Amino acid sequence: MARKLKVLITDDSKLLRKKLRGELESMNCEVLEAENGKDAILDVLQEQPDCVFLDIVMPEVGGIEALQVIREVTPDMPVIMLSSAGTPQKLMTTLKMGAMDFIQKPYKPEQLQKALDAVRKRIEKHGTSGKH
Repeated sequence: MARKLKVLITDDSKLLRKKLRGELESMNCEVLEAENGKDAILDVLQEQPDCVFLDIVMPEVGGIEALQVIREVTPDMPVIMLSSAGTPQKLMTTLKMGAMDFIQKPYKPEQLQKALDAVRKRIEKHGTSGKH
């Protein structure tokens, strides 16, 4: 069986984080949580997760700003953006900035699985995740 992925979920909704945590843990993930982009950046530096799920709209530091910093400090970190409907422009911006994928809320568990499979493939191919 594949090793556990260490996944950081960043969303200002505690309810959504709880739901995501349950689903990701059932998909063989160790889950870390952050409630805003500032905490996400600190967690990326300290915990070095295998990938980050990042909400776009959050208080303090939003997903786009957090993505920018994460790209600077760990250019290879797989980042999957989470977004509610109605932010196509922002999604395009994040993909241009290097986000690996985006998932629109409300999401389906299959979308999470697909994103995790892509992260696992990337780790196998490069032999690394965000760790340098």
